[in-house]
Amino acid sequence: MNDSSRGAPPHAGYGGPPGQGPVRPPAAGPPHGAGDAAQTRPMPIVPPAGGDQDDRDGHDRGAARPSGPPVHAHRPAGAHPSPATPPRKRAGRDLRAAIGVGVGLGAVILASLFFVKDVFVGVIAAAVVVGLWELTSRLREQKGIRAPLVPLALGGVAMVVAGYLRGPEGAWVAMALTALAVLAWRMTDAPENYLRDVTAALFAAFYVPFLATFVALMLAADDGAWWVLVFLLLTVVSDTGAYAVGWRFGTHKLAPRISPGKTREGLLGAVGFAMVAGALCLEFLIDGGSWWEGLLLGLAVAGSATLGDLGESMIKRDLGIKDMGTLLPGHGGIMDRLDSLLPTAPVAWLLLVVFTGSG
Repeated sequence: MNDSSRGAPPHAGYGGPPGQGPVRPPAAGPPHGAGDAAQTRPMPIVPPAGGDQDDRDGHDRGAARPSGPPVHAHRPAGAHPSPATPPRKRAGRDLRAAIGVGVGLGAVILASLFFVKDVFVGVIAAAVVVGLWELTSRLREQKGIRAPLVPLALGGVAMVVAGYLRGPEGAWVAMALTALAVLAWRMTDAPENYLRDVTAALFAAFYVPFLATFVALMLAADDGAWWVLVFLLLTVVSDTGAYAVGWRFGTHKLAPRISPGKTREGLLGAVGFAMVAGALCLEFLIDGGSWWEGLLLGLAVAGSATLGDLGESMIKRDLGIKDMGTLLPGHGGIMDRLDSLLPTAPVAWLLLVVFTGSG
């Protein structure tokens, strides 16, 4: 037992524990000597179990406390403070807001996807423009990189529309023209850091609108609405499986230097959930698909979605930020929702073309 938890000696003037009777007053006599003074020094006060109350209230740990008997003076001998209850795992975001925003976005996507496909092309283009705005804004704020937004936004919309109307060839041509526009637009500014700025802009053009163009390519297929739905479902199921399994069972870090919250168990959950969902989707939703092809598609989607999530985590760590934006309560910004979708789009499009023979 810690010395500070014992009762004070009788001659120190402290009350003893209950059951020991009254404490006798100190005997009259000459003043104590130096050796006795050492024995009558006040006992240090030990904070109660569960943490220092002053610390919890925000006061200085060294602030004076009122005199009196130690807190533990009346605790029965041999008693120990009960161990603190370990904190429960909690999600890092507002789940109610996240679920509400997710349901709202899902309703908009499904309504535009199955009623007017051209409207869904507009949804893709709008997401691209907002994503480019978030990315270029964070680059400017955190790194001083001036990637020109105007040619990127116009070129991004052109890529999506060209991919939907003209296929992969149209998307490549729009990408090339966007690169030329970025090079020319940046020439109107000072030459310092020109190479840095255009390199970042070309990366942004590839990362956001060009990868998003593959969603428009899926939409242009004969049963394109179902292709896009399967692509979205598998990506969401993969993310959900990773979150649920990792939150409940995750102990081994997957990439602690990039994303400390991700675990190997979460990755296994993403793979398992996505493969099961892929088998069901290709068997029942895609013409010409089969369950075993769905297993392969689910495996590929889980891998690309995880890499995409880690990739944006790497970007945000380099920029020193937690989220790319605040547009979506409970989610962050648009780019925080597109991180796993963007790199998964070309993978899903390619495998669906190979499996079904159309596109």
